[in-house]
Amino acid sequence: MRAWLISLAITVALVVHIWKTGRDRFWIYVVVLLPVAGAIAYFVVEILPGLWRSRGTQRAFRSVRRSLDPERNLRRLEAEMRFSSNIDARRRYAEELVANGRAADAVKVYGESLKGIFEHDPTLMLGLAQAQFANGEFTAARQTLDDLRSHNPDYRSSDGHLLYARSLEGEGNVDKALEEYRALAAYYPGAEACVRLAQLLKRRGDTAGAGQVLRDLLEQAQRAPRHYRRMQREWLDAARRELQQ
Repeated sequence: MRAWLISLAITVALVVHIWKTGRDRFWIYVVVLLPVAGAIAYFVVEILPGLWRSRGTQRAFRSVRRSLDPERNLRRLEAEMRFSSNIDARRRYAEELVANGRAADAVKVYGESLKGIFEHDPTLMLGLAQAQFANGEFTAARQTLDDLRSHNPDYRSSDGHLLYARSLEGEGNVDKALEEYRALAAYYPGAEACVRLAQLLKRRGDTAGAGQVLRDLLEQAQRAPRHYRRMQREWLDAARRELQQ
């Protein structure tokens, strides 16, 4: 009896799905007259392909594949770099090296790329600074960013500015880092700059100032579109935790 009720529920659900999604009405007869085989056929032919093409399924598949073979993409990008030797291939390989915890190797790749007409390429210089920072080379990262600004005075990057502030903080230059974080907080598109400013203020002993920054951030987030709060959830949650400590 229980199995029959489950089968009936599945059949009804599939009929509703067929009707609402506008699929061929022929499927209604299939799932009703052949409860088990029809349901399986409908799932395989109509539902499964759509699930496979969905972004969520593709992301899940890529996540599983990365966990089983975390360096698969790295090997592919390395092969592309060796085959083509173009600058974009070298940049993508270096970025993947950083993502795989091999920042020191990425520094070398960027160093070999910053030559000739690309010697002062801002994208490559920013990538080098990111790799240096990831490798714990805070002073080198800050110097690279100073050189980037010197050779490319019109280049603007909020992520580069954030990296500059973090590099100063890593060097122990707290006053200058606070100055840069304050400048960033006024225009940075996400919540990270404000949270890092508040964290550094707290370490400096200015808990009142840190609290004000965090409260202002969370108040602004409440007025922001929902997709902003969703995208910034990690840093907004961090802001709430900082307020509670």
